[in-house]
Amino acid sequence: MASRQKPKLAVWKFASCDGCQMSLLDCEDELLAVADAVEIANFPEASRAVVKGPYDISLVEGSITTSHDAERIHQVRRVSKYLITIGACATSGGIQALRNFSDLKGFVSYVYQSPDFISALQKSTPIADHVFVDFELRGCPINKYQLLELISALLHGRRPAVPSHSVCVECKQRDTICVMVSQGQPCLGPVTHAGCGALCPSYNRACYGCYGPMESPNTASLATQLTQLGYAEPAIVRLFRGINAYAEAFRKTSEAHENGQ
Repeated sequence: MASRQKPKLAVWKFASCDGCQMSLLDCEDELLAVADAVEIANFPEASRAVVKGPYDISLVEGSITTSHDAERIHQVRRVSKYLITIGACATSGGIQALRNFSDLKGFVSYVYQSPDFISALQKSTPIADHVFVDFELRGCPINKYQLLELISALLHGRRPAVPSHSVCVECKQRDTICVMVSQGQPCLGPVTHAGCGALCPSYNRACYGCYGPMESPNTASLATQLTQLGYAEPAIVRLFRGINAYAEAFRKTSEAHENGQ
């Protein structure tokens, strides 16, 4: 009897630092189990070998910043049964989306000696702005155990057990004292997606939102609380304009306070 063909897994890179791909490589022993369960058909960080699609699972890292990539992501979508975006760049545009709030030409002229050679879109946008995405896995970088859970869930046809609550819940789970309540630090924990294990607050540092907005975040309420703690409008704008600046909830709040609303 013919053996069952393994599902094909592909990993794609767009504008990013490769950190989320490295999270998969960091799985080490767990990666061997993944490799045994699927055929890693396209993963440049791991191998030069490329197996032709279509692919059962495509993991996409990075944002869309050029017209070429805007076309390429549609090609990836067409050959993928499931398309999963991994990391802040793919889910919200990443740190490079800070240019969305300013003039691209100004940034290019400051950074590059020959700006005429640079061809880029005015905005850095998440993958979901261009094609349908089956699941978004947040983080900068992503949580490798959440990634393994997601791949396992897809292979077994079940819903991924990835938490949707905020970092505040993780603080409570590890008995970490709230840095905003106790010290008045400007913390994004109440509106940020869980996944880091409340790493920064455990070291007495406020959360800066590297996992992006949680489900239904009340960013307006948090901004009001920060105002009551004495933080001025520019400070609130800077707080929400970090790694996930172009995520809708963070973007709307930063724009509201930038315009003095």
